[in-house]
Amino acid sequence: MIGLKNPRIVKRFIFLMGIATFIMFSVWMMINNYKGATGGDYEVRQGDILLSDEKYVEAIKAFDKALAIQPNHRGALSGQAVALMGLKKYKEAESVLSYLIAYLIKTLSPDDPTGKGALAAAYANRGIIQDRRGFYEAALKDYVESIRLDRDLADGPGVIQRILRYDKKPSSILGRANYIYEQLKLPKAERVMRVPEEDAKQLRYKPR
Repeated sequence: MIGLKNPRIVKRFIFLMGIATFIMFSVWMMINNYKGATGGDYEVRQGDILLSDEKYVEAIKAFDKALAIQPNHRGALSGQAVALMGLKKYKEAESVLSYLIAYLIKTLSPDDPTGKGALAAAYANRGIIQDRRGFYEAALKDYVESIRLDRDLADGPGVIQRILRYDKKPSSILGRANYIYEQLKLPKAERVMRVPEEDAKQLRYKPR
């Protein structure tokens, strides 16, 4: 303890202890993050970044890597479907979404709000695909199921998202469902199912 009376030694001791504390804290954080992570989560995050950049082919590759690590990873399946929609590969995207919906219905527990959101997003996206392909009754059915599962998703983007998109009235699942419902009640010759400038605003949904 005599050495600790030297100010230079005390300063060096404090410095080294600070480094040791930082290292131990970092290791603790890494261990906890690892424990809470699902295999493939890192690859899904990379895929989400690529989706944001509209690099759909690269995103699909990232999601494929996640699925190789963790089969049936719902984030990877959802992201894969969104990327395929971006590429306008609607039949492939619908196939992925139908598989995801069946898997979630089979495995989802009542106390899993994230899974519920994933299921709502899957129904919403499949509804969008049916809508774009002209299968309006099927689209309405999927939209209604999405609304039933997650009303917040159905209401569309929040205020912040609206500001970021410079859109005071963004498209929403609820709004589109109401529109289709009203049009389907009309005689076929009087229906106006497509409004291009409004349809272009329709969003694809990724679970929160």
